[in-house]
Amino acid sequence: MSTFMTRTLSACVYAGLVISSILVHPYYFGVVFLVLSLLTIREFMHLMQCSVVQTALSMVLGAVLFAAYFCNGGLTTLLSQTVYGGLLIVALILELFLKAENPIHNWGNVLVSQAMIALPFAMMNGVMSYGKYILLSLFILIWLNDSGAYIIGCSTAKRKNGNHKMFPRVSPKKSWEGLIGGVVVALLGSWVLTIVGWLPNISFALAFALFVSGFGTLGDLMESIFKRTIGVKDSGNLMPGHGGALDRFDSLLLATPAIYFLLLCWPA
Repeated sequence: MSTFMTRTLSACVYAGLVISSILVHPYYFGVVFLVLSLLTIREFMHLMQCSVVQTALSMVLGAVLFAAYFCNGGLTTLLSQTVYGGLLIVALILELFLKAENPIHNWGNVLVSQAMIALPFAMMNGVMSYGKYILLSLFILIWLNDSGAYIIGCSTAKRKNGNHKMFPRVSPKKSWEGLIGGVVVALLGSWVLTIVGWLPNISFALAFALFVSGFGTLGDLMESIFKRTIGVKDSGNLMPGHGGALDRFDSLLLATPAIYFLLLCWPA
């Protein structure tokens, strides 16, 4: 099978899984995204060469945090938050007994796995609580922003003088022209989503699109500097032709918390 066909098939499977899990049933969504969250945490911990104990504990922490947001209030949420806090303390104390050469490094890996991966995935439940089409809009605008940035970035790179690079040290191919192209496509997409009734009004839709484009691009760059630091091209091989879970969800790692806070702060 050609590389193009492999990439296309992988992308279709990924998009189908995401869209169906959001639209079909909250429990289906919970199971799918909990698994994706745990796979992403495991991938990160593997890249950082963490021990099995650290990896397992980070995955358990991520699952408890996801459950706390999924339950969205009540005694179960309170219990989940309490368990999460206790386990996080255990994860830090555990370094006293593991006799690692660099316990601070291990503490950092656990904490980053929670802040960078577990929390954004958990917050998807918070976005979902405002409506499944709001969460689906987040994914669609991320995809539109990425596609617009790629197409415009590649087109302007062919000019005689090329294009203007954003952070060549971090991501040599990303350009300011691509960023603008992604923002424009995302803004147009948000306008269409308002027309079909997925987003409530045009002012919210435009703010939504700007948050998605801005923070999504920063999330992508954040993962780029992470991979460049540890010297890998792809974070994994979960999706043939597309890399690992971190590669697929990098833009959402900052965009999801940003959109969740936008929803919390936007006047009803």
